[in-house]
Formats: sequence, structure tokens, C-alpha cells
Amino acid sequence: MEIRKIVTVVEETHKDGVKALDKATRKAAAVAVIKNPFAGQYAEDLTELMEVGEQLGELLAARAVQALGLSGGEAHSYGKGAIVGEQGELEHAAAILHPRLGKPFREQLGGGKAIIPSAKKMGGIGTALDVPVHYKDAAFVRTHYDAMEVRVPDAPHADEILVALVVTDSGRPHPRIGGLQREEIKGEDGLR
Repeated sequence: MEIRKIVTVVEETHKDGVKALDKATRKAAAVAVIKNPFAGQYAEDLTELMEVGEQLGELLAARAVQALGLSGGEAHSYGKGAIVGEQGELEHAAAILHPRLGKPFREQLGGGKAIIPSAKKMGGIGTALDVPVHYKDAAFVRTHYDAMEVRVPDAPHADEILVALVVTDSGRPHPRIGGLQREEIKGEDGLR
């Protein structure tokens, strides 16, 4: 894996709308900009990118958790995403994000029974990506349905892939749409 750049960003919200929060909500994105080994060519076997996903799952999750100053088990929500430069394919992002990235990501967070929400797209330099997040142990916890916009001003180049993992320490500010609450989850199936 050839990494050109790693960017870590923490977004802290103290007020949403007209009401201040008793405690700020925080989201952290850890982003790697890597060389796409398959840029400009078709390859049937994408194992190399699957292995990259495994490495990035550990590296980026650890950085996001560290940026929030948490232990992994204290993290609430997670999500993942990638932007592939124009010489690549959408399948290159899928190879990084899906087969092997999840296990080390979950390990860094001390668990995570819910599916990790994801987004992927093709894009050029400065393209923004909304990385979806939800509660790590029960996808139906509505208070944690959210996203974080991620963008690196000089990435991805045409032969690169931008990979982002997002971790939060809470749900949305002022959640009040009902549904399953975090304290009510059973944690059996990753849904409820």
C-alpha cells in the first residue's frame, strides 16, 4: 500500500439550531489517500485492494478513536466511504471497503454488531463524500442516523483512492424522532 497522505478531522458541535447542547457531539474522520494499483487497467483479481482494506481498517479506526480521545469501546457510531479517482473503477472502492475492512474496524471499537454503513463514488480532486454513520451495535437506533462530510482538497488524483472511516462519541444533537433508544438495544442481531 502506497499512502500519499493521511488526514484526521474532528467535528465538534456545541449548538444546533437555536439550542445549545449540554455536551458537545463529536465525529472524527480518519482519511487515507492511497495509490490505486489498478488505475488505468482492468484486473479480475482485486485481492491486493482487499488486503489494503484490512490494513486501513485497523490504521484509520485507531486514528479516529484516538482523535476523539476515547477507548474504542466508548465509540457510538461508525461508517466508511471511498472516492475513486477517474482512472479507477467503483469496484476498487468496494474491494477496499467490504471484504476485509470491517473486522479490524470493529476490533478497534471493541465490537460492532451492526453492518457498517458505507458510501462510494468516483470523483476528482476536492470531491466531497458524505460518509453515513449509525450506532455500531444496533442499526435501528434512530438517534444515531447521521453522516459526516469528508473532503481532502488535493485528492483523489486520477490514479488514487481516498478512503475514510468515521467514528462518533454520540448521536445527533437534540434527537427527538422516537424509535429504539441506545439503552434499549438487545444487541443480538445488529439491528435492534
